[in-house]
Amino acid sequence: MISTDEKIGPRVSGNGQDGDATPRHENIRDAPPGAPARRKPFIIAAVLVVATLVGWAVYHRSYSNTALSSGAAPARVQTVPVPVVTVTVATARKGDIGVFVNGLGAVTPLNTVAVNSRVAGQIMKVNYQEGQLVHAGDSLVEIDPGPNQAALIQAEGQLDRDTALLEEARLDLNRYQEAFAKNAIPKQQFDTQVALVHQDEGTVKLDQGLLDNAKVQLAYCHITAPISGRVGLRLVDAGNIVQANGSNLLVITELQPITVIFNAAEDDLPPIQKQLRQGKHLTVDAFDRAQIKNIAMGILQTLDNQIDPTTGTVRFKAIFTNDDEALFPNQFVNARLLVDTLHDVTLLPNTAIQRNADSAFVYLLKPDQTVAMQTITVGTTDGNVSAVQGIKPGAVVAADNFNKLADGAKVTVLSPTNETNQAGSQKTTRKKNPQ
Repeated sequence: MISTDEKIGPRVSGNGQDGDATPRHENIRDAPPGAPARRKPFIIAAVLVVATLVGWAVYHRSYSNTALSSGAAPARVQTVPVPVVTVTVATARKGDIGVFVNGLGAVTPLNTVAVNSRVAGQIMKVNYQEGQLVHAGDSLVEIDPGPNQAALIQAEGQLDRDTALLEEARLDLNRYQEAFAKNAIPKQQFDTQVALVHQDEGTVKLDQGLLDNAKVQLAYCHITAPISGRVGLRLVDAGNIVQANGSNLLVITELQPITVIFNAAEDDLPPIQKQLRQGKHLTVDAFDRAQIKNIAMGILQTLDNQIDPTTGTVRFKAIFTNDDEALFPNQFVNARLLVDTLHDVTLLPNTAIQRNADSAFVYLLKPDQTVAMQTITVGTTDGNVSAVQGIKPGAVVAADNFNKLADGAKVTVLSPTNETNQAGSQKTTRKKNPQ
């Protein structure tokens, strides 16, 4: 076996001479400074330091990009104060509000008459203008009266002739009666004369009937308005030949008063019947298609006697004076029936009421100029105002900028809104002057 000393080399003697004059060291660690083997640990350490710095830089850059892409704000941004939200506010107030039943309706005239001729003949004259308002008894159309005038004369002549025959038969009856009393004639001859008188009396009645009919036919040649109303477009011009009970000559529609027939859900029927049994006159407002303009106000007249099983609705009829002719036949309207009035309830504008998946809520303004979410219960709604529960009259709530608000947000109030007061004044005006 070779010893360690032999691997390294010949050991140097004390005097430094052992065959080789060049001194040799026992270990490489005993190499003098500056030798190549001494520089390797420093190079490796430098490489490790550089790699560490590069890795730290790459990690830091990757973390920053991830934070920016995820929308996370740096810690120094979170320390910036939340901006103050500028809002307008509304104040809850105590007042009255109506309980309404809404329904789709159509304006229906009380009377509509299609006028036609009851005699045949030529139209000689038209005495109305299209769209004219006429009154009952006004002359509308004149038909040639010649044939009916001649028939009247014939009936009068026949009546005069048969009346004369009746008078003659009565005279003969008086003579026969005297002769029969003296037994001058047989009873059979007397009875025959009595029957002849009765026959002539019947003939005179028949002639009188024919005469009256001729007068009626002659009167039919002058067509008059059966009702008061508006005349529609002319359907037949002068000079045309018309037949008895043929095509219509014109149509008259009564406009004052006029009715609105509308449907309401069967669930709304009990409270309405309760009010009617108490003898109350329920008012009905007719609104336009957009439910913005109040066209007219009327009174509920009656309701149908059965529920439509296909729709689950009941038909109601309301009557309107229609003095300004705002309602027109077959016009579509949104009917709103006032069933009851709630007194001394808390009212709030609809614009201040917000809703989420659970309930309705408002942003209640606190004394420290912050807002707090307050859950409420919404009841009856009238226009842009609703009756609510959950806040007290006088409470101030936010009325806009809801997308920027949150529970506890700091706000700046611009000015209060008076929607509740405006709605109340509009309602009062509507009741005084529904038109």
